[in-house]
Amino acid sequence: MNFVKQENPPTYSFVILTFILILVDTLLAWLSITVFPLVAGGVISWMYIAIAFMVLFTLWFGWYGAIASYVGTLVGSGLLVSDTLVHNPHVALVWAVAGLLQALIPLVAVRSFQVDLTMSNPRDYTYIILFGVIINNLVGAAWAISTLSLVETVSFLDAFLVWFGGNAVVCILIVPLFLKLFTEKVQKNRLFVRNYWT
Repeated sequence: MNFVKQENPPTYSFVILTFILILVDTLLAWLSITVFPLVAGGVISWMYIAIAFMVLFTLWFGWYGAIASYVGTLVGSGLLVSDTLVHNPHVALVWAVAGLLQALIPLVAVRSFQVDLTMSNPRDYTYIILFGVIINNLVGAAWAISTLSLVETVSFLDAFLVWFGGNAVVCILIVPLFLKLFTEKVQKNRLFVRNYWT
């Protein structure tokens, strides 16, 4: 019998990958907040482009992408732009879980329902739209606005609709298309994560 040992990427490769993803997510989050109109104390953008890439990176790179989503949200759209969150770091740490949830919910759904990320049939689109556009952004918006309201006077409904609406539009325009166009190429890379960590 011929046993071939499968090579795993060295641990430092995933550390570097996570660092790069954090930088990209942070930059995109910061741009989303500084370029587009804002509500709720300057942390909710009408067009939060970062979230689509946070979802994509998490679907392709598992928990490494999810970690980057959390840090990117915390720093890029929180601490770098909001005096309220800078002066309430304990709230900021909890508030940023919204970004983590928005990226993690699609990942769990995709792994649980064995969705083909190359988007080869209508079933794949159904799951991606349900969990990567609608449910994740509903949960993220509710979490973020509830947390933010602890330290900021916020019109819950207005802020919720902006967060959910802006994020959902960006996700539906970018996530399915980029999965279709780029997943096969990403899957050939040794850093592609098929489960959660490996």
